[in-house]
Amino acid sequence: MTLAKKEMMVGVAMPTKSLQRWNQDGAFLKEKLEAQGFTVDLQYANNDVATQVSQLENMITKGCKVLVIASIDGTALKGVLAEAASEGVVVIAYDRLIRDTPNVDYYATFDNYLVGKLQGDFIVEKLGLKSGKGPYNLEVFGGSPDDNNAYMFNKGAMDQLQPYIDNGQLVIQSGQTDMSVIAIQSWASEGAQARMDNLLTAYYSDKKT
Repeated sequence: MTLAKKEMMVGVAMPTKSLQRWNQDGAFLKEKLEAQGFTVDLQYANNDVATQVSQLENMITKGCKVLVIASIDGTALKGVLAEAASEGVVVIAYDRLIRDTPNVDYYATFDNYLVGKLQGDFIVEKLGLKSGKGPYNLEVFGGSPDDNNAYMFNKGAMDQLQPYIDNGQLVIQSGQTDMSVIAIQSWASEGAQARMDNLLTAYYSDKKT
């Protein structure tokens, strides 16, 4: 990339405005990039893959030299990223892993397993499980099935909780722990609410303790 910063446009593609963290992340990236002299095209895709693809195509057309992408579906961007590569655009996968394409130059994320581990450790600590307290009812929820991070969060948490599930200190009345069952599409709050409502009706309506 030989353009001066003031001539370089960076496209920042966020998945949705419905979760506050993406609003914060998008605004933060825009602020920091502009402070360094870059022009920023920040877009939110309302958790719609086709919209995100269209936004990325428009960013490429407008001359963005770098794309920072928090993908909605980590496997759905193969075509548009091939287009980006053909135009010499640098692609940075932000937070969420972009898969099934060689056209990703960098991946910036957290230690996703550690995030899940910290969540599990918090439950263990607050419930006093190490000192033998319990039993407690527990139901688990997973993130979006099209987000690789969700599987890492789940594994990190469940690795800490499973011993207490096995010994009966944590009781999952539904028996549901597999991501194929507990995942919440698009991390949607309404999806989590619907799952909780169903669990309460199916497994707790007789007021089990």
